[in-house]
Amino acid sequence: MSDAKIRAEQLIRENGVVVFSKSYCPYCTSSKKVLDNLGAKYEVLELDQDAEGSAIQAALEEISKQRTVPNIFINQKHIGGNSDLQAIKSSQLPALLKEAGAL
Repeated sequence: MSDAKIRAEQLIRENGVVVFSKSYCPYCTSSKKVLDNLGAKYEVLELDQDAEGSAIQAALEEISKQRTVPNIFINQKHIGGNSDLQAIKSSQLPALLKEAGAL
């Protein structure tokens, strides 16, 4: 297993909420705003600012079958991207965040 995959899986395992992001991506910014507005605690990894970013992005595709960012995990479950997060923000998201210990 690659170091990048080990690091990605460790972040997912050790944090209730993880957003794999790119600092210039408007969809990533939108997802982080949703979480910020709910007062959620979350870990963010800006792939474009990390030396292993492209390797981690490739590992995430293996883990989640999704290559695009944001790539969001809550309570070790793959949520998806920004549109997936937006779709659940008023219905399931608060309960998921509470369950993950992020609220």
